[in-house]
Amino acid sequence: MISHFLLVFGLLATSVAIADSTPLSRNPASLDPAVIAAASDTPANLGGDGVVTITWPRTDVPVTVDGLKLPPPAGLGSWAAFMPTPDGAMMMGDTVVFQDEVDAAMDAAFAHGLEVTALHNHFFYSDPPVFFMHINGQGDPMALAQGVRAVWAAIRSVRTQRIVPARHFPGGVPVPGHLDAMAISSALGLTVTDNHGVLKASFGHTSSMGGMAIGGTSGLTTWVAFVGSDRLSVADGDFIMYGRDVQVVLHALRRAGFHVVALHNHMIGEKPVVYFTHFWGKGSALDLARSFKSVIDAQAVSEDNNSRKEN
Repeated sequence: MISHFLLVFGLLATSVAIADSTPLSRNPASLDPAVIAAASDTPANLGGDGVVTITWPRTDVPVTVDGLKLPPPAGLGSWAAFMPTPDGAMMMGDTVVFQDEVDAAMDAAFAHGLEVTALHNHFFYSDPPVFFMHINGQGDPMALAQGVRAVWAAIRSVRTQRIVPARHFPGGVPVPGHLDAMAISSALGLTVTDNHGVLKASFGHTSSMGGMAIGGTSGLTTWVAFVGSDRLSVADGDFIMYGRDVQVVLHALRRAGFHVVALHNHMIGEKPVVYFTHFWGKGSALDLARSFKSVIDAQAVSEDNNSRKEN
């Protein structure tokens, strides 16, 4: 009797495990590597798991890391992988970018409906400095492949115009001078503080970690700092975002003319998960303040819309 019960219980447990592991959606169709190759203008390979990959080794710019001339197979290759899904495909990729290529690559990704999910370095002591922009997308495989092609084409266009990567952003270098704190505060909708000629404004966000609430004083602070003069200033800072707001903020930063210079995590295990994007802008201090406020407003609208959906 006991053995019969154990047998029945085991069969039930097995069936539940199988049910839990079974995808809820219908089986995805396979991808045609020829379609991906034609749309991306890049040879495509079909793996045994049904994932189609394309690659672009960055042989066009010599890179040394820690004094070593690094061959592209050692980590200087752009790639994109296309996985079949019930609704088409999911694309994930990593794109090698030099500093003067990031704006063009990111703008091309956004123009073709792709998401940027990380922007960071993989090396120390690289010359020229090299970074990596991770991209993602879902939908029609051909459209996704065309999007990757556009990102890579935008990068190639930058290198066609300038063979050697630039060492600084266009425009002059700000000289420390007078910054109108009242005008900048008014444009931001935030009160700035003056710390040795640097005007800075910030506001906090909330999350939790290890069952404890964390906020601005624990590092969850969006901030902007102004260095220079009213006529020509730099505005740099950090935007705190929940996952659902990341693309909204990145789009808003680019529309406002800011350079996105990093997108990453600062923590592990927090709930909700928090992302950080660092930015750099150059221009009149008042224009930069207004631009920063436009990004704040875009994020606020996104957060409000998401709250409405949840409620």
